[in-house]
Amino acid sequence: MRQHRQPWAELETPAVVVDLDVLDRNLRHTAELARQAGVKLRPHFKTHKSVWIAQEQMRNGACGITVAKLGEAEVLADAGIADFLVAFPIVGEAKLGRLARLMERANVIVSTDNVQVAQGLSDLGGSLGKVIKLYIDVNTGLNRCGKEPGEETAQLVQEIAKLPHVRVIGLMTHGGFAYGKKTPEQVREAARVEAEGLVRTKQLLAQSGIHIEEISVGSTPTSKYIADVEGVTEIRPGAYVFGDIAQLAIGVITPEECAMHVVATVVSTPRKGTVIVDAGSKTFSSDVSAHVPGYGTSRDFAGVYVEKLSEEHGNVHVPEGIEFEIGDQLVFLPNHCCTTTNLHNELQGVRENKVDRMIAVDARGKIR
Repeated sequence: MRQHRQPWAELETPAVVVDLDVLDRNLRHTAELARQAGVKLRPHFKTHKSVWIAQEQMRNGACGITVAKLGEAEVLADAGIADFLVAFPIVGEAKLGRLARLMERANVIVSTDNVQVAQGLSDLGGSLGKVIKLYIDVNTGLNRCGKEPGEETAQLVQEIAKLPHVRVIGLMTHGGFAYGKKTPEQVREAARVEAEGLVRTKQLLAQSGIHIEEISVGSTPTSKYIADVEGVTEIRPGAYVFGDIAQLAIGVITPEECAMHVVATVVSTPRKGTVIVDAGSKTFSSDVSAHVPGYGTSRDFAGVYVEKLSEEHGNVHVPEGIEFEIGDQLVFLPNHCCTTTNLHNELQGVRENKVDRMIAVDARGKIR
């Protein structure tokens, strides 16, 4: 059966579209979750890399912004946003010099999980006549940065606290392991585990006379359950702004919360069960999902998904009973919105199927 859709006929494809009404609702909803739980919202910039969206997050009550790299913070500081957590170790003279310049125009917190890195920050603080505020990164299951919660991290903090020009004000973690869960109940439990490890470490440190002001947790999935955990003071979700397959597949969002889609045009119908669209690995993220096949899932047609990527071509799996023709537009939900964003200079903000504004990806490529 012929299935024709042309949802954004004026768009030249491939294009990444963001439904602005959905984006607005997502921003308000997460800000309200934080308010009701009595915690601060410090959203992660790496998802959207857009000054305009960051400004909207601040307008909705964010206390500041989390960044992955100094380059992102510099873009935001240029735009007048001046409260950051740099959630990445700062290593090397070049980056320490950039941090020094950034601190002249912004309130900056830096994260680390290492005494040597903290020593470099303390030396910088001494040269500037300042005390640099630190969050200590803790591993609560992602197995990335951070020592184990409890005694191991407490000992690390005690060592860092001896340095003269830094002050440990918080413990942080990123519960990205929650994306590997299969049900909302499992994600809720992951949120509890994420918070409990930090709170337990804070209690150990209090016994040694070290006061920890902030307990900061990351991850969009676990942020949904912030009202169910105790002791957290700050959440740092990022992907909540757009939604993607990673969130939808584990049940922490609904399709109505998916603001970002990739729009592509059918350019070839070479064989039964396959069409080719004008969007490949330079449009879609190459990230795969443990929950669904391929690289993007059709918004409108069950069983239609991007099963293979070349640089500019996407091979789309088309089940029996569905037919597409040259020129048809197909709309896909990407697996990972953050990496999709970073492939593009701009996103198309739409309302009621019309392009309303261009969203510049201001910090695209700011990987240093």
